[in-house]
Amino acid sequence: MTHAPSNENAMTLTARQLDAYLERIGVERPVSLDFAGLSRLHRAHLMAFTWEALDAFMGWPNAVTPASAFAKMVEGRRGGWCYEMNGLFGAALAALGFNVTRLCGGVDREKLGDAAIGNHLTLRVDLDRPYLAEVGVADAIIAPVPLAVGPFSQRGFDFSIVPTADGWLRFNNHAQGIAKSFDFRADHSDEAALAATQAWLMQDAGSPFTHALAVLRHTAEGYVALQNDRLRIVTPTVAQERRITSADHLAETFETVFDLDIPRPARVWDRIQSIGRAKAA
Repeated sequence: MTHAPSNENAMTLTARQLDAYLERIGVERPVSLDFAGLSRLHRAHLMAFTWEALDAFMGWPNAVTPASAFAKMVEGRRGGWCYEMNGLFGAALAALGFNVTRLCGGVDREKLGDAAIGNHLTLRVDLDRPYLAEVGVADAIIAPVPLAVGPFSQRGFDFSIVPTADGWLRFNNHAQGIAKSFDFRADHSDEAALAATQAWLMQDAGSPFTHALAVLRHTAEGYVALQNDRLRIVTPTVAQERRITSADHLAETFETVFDLDIPRPARVWDRIQSIGRAKAA
């Protein structure tokens, strides 16, 4: 397989930013530029940062650049969605010397068609072979995998990469995953599509993120996911659900479960409640 070189939009971090990022995820140098080093960083990133789309849900400002993600996630105590999670991770990898390419993909393209292309940023890292580095799906892989067709398992969860009839690759999430799949091509980068779709997801009433709260985080055994007022705790064998019952309960959940510093969490609770009332009406 022939690959295009890493595009300039991989956008590395400065030396100061890289040091701060590594401190934030708890990784000390040296970091080897091989699969072991990539895997170490991949897991550390996911255990340090929470996937969250609060900006879209609350109408707060959001930008797709790694510099913006750095300010929000490293200098602040926030998480991010795929554009920020994979964007920051890719920028850090590039700053360390990894060969990174930002790929333009589409979550649920099997249902939405090509309109989905641009709603997901993922990463290809070229080492001894191409690898898929993916920290932006929130409840999927915790370590990078070879960019190759076939099934694989991590921590008791089953995944696969399969070819589609029209020449794309489809990453299938585990059976309990919130995002069931995303499509990508190993050589398809489109920064304009990523930026345009991010803007749509942030603002449009049809966006799945403007009218539903979504916050997810990896745990030692699996994942924890907050969808509006439902908190799900998922392992390969068990899925438990709890309800968030008040603004104080939500604030405590942000702090203790997701390690997030969310301004005015009572406003988030008010929006959850108002959306619930609108659906019930």
